[in-house]
Amino acid sequence: MLLREKMQGTAFSNAEQQLVDFILQNPEKLPHLTVQQLAQANFVHPSTLIRVAKKLGFNGWVSLKEAYLQEVHYLNDHFQTIDANLPFTASDGITTIAQKMAALEISTIEDTLALVDHDHLNQAKQLLLSCDPIKIFGSNANRLISQDFALKMNRISKQVSHCIPGEEAYEASCLATTGCGLLISYTGENQALLKIAKILQERQIPIITITSIGNNHLSQLATCPLRLTTRERLYSKIGNFSINKSICYLLDLLYACVFAENYTHNLNSLIEIGAAVDKRQTSLAIIAENTVETKLQYQDSFTPN
Repeated sequence: MLLREKMQGTAFSNAEQQLVDFILQNPEKLPHLTVQQLAQANFVHPSTLIRVAKKLGFNGWVSLKEAYLQEVHYLNDHFQTIDANLPFTASDGITTIAQKMAALEISTIEDTLALVDHDHLNQAKQLLLSCDPIKIFGSNANRLISQDFALKMNRISKQVSHCIPGEEAYEASCLATTGCGLLISYTGENQALLKIAKILQERQIPIITITSIGNNHLSQLATCPLRLTTRERLYSKIGNFSINKSICYLLDLLYACVFAENYTHNLNSLIEIGAAVDKRQTSLAIIAENTVETKLQYQDSFTPN
């Protein structure tokens, strides 16, 4: 749930509601008003700000203001020229559709990048490096998207697998305590995944979540929450374009961070394995391989002077 939605759905006193209405209608004024000025503008006592903040789950007014302004900034940034739900219209030709779909993907990645928190990303990287095995839990659609992530991770000797459909609770209950759960849910309110998260939490197994912004229940159970671009409605849309692209970007980012931890070894290992098992032929020089020269090139690139 977004903070502004929580404000709209929380029961306040008349004085508190007057303050909340002002906050919702005038976010651009908040950075420039002191507690006293904001209270005077709404004819309330300064303590009203603290009561509102605590009803919304914050320790004080400053933390509420910071969280609300961050949310407003996110919602007002990116996606200014394209609708994630209806990125093209019935009258658009194929060239226009191609351009709009490209714009949607670019906006999605920029939007997702803006949500990446350095500390959470680093924590997720450390968990993926130190935990074994890594088990992915998600809906059927998200399971398909994350298969490429599992494949790439397995190729650098990180044991990543998907749970068997219908066996999620059993697999969470049997997952080694040295392992880690990676849970993917757009809403963060999927009841089956919440059950999995609680099982993992009770067994003290770390949880990485990929979910929407806002204080959803799944992110509350996470050891390390990562945020998806949050622009699409549940079903009034053409397709899960921005959701899927955002998940792909975050999973590629996690893989890249893990790969970079042992860059030279991982790269040379992939080249050696590829040379041994990939026997595809090509008539294009630009994609043809020269395995010996390639390996020497990368070795030379990382040899200290």
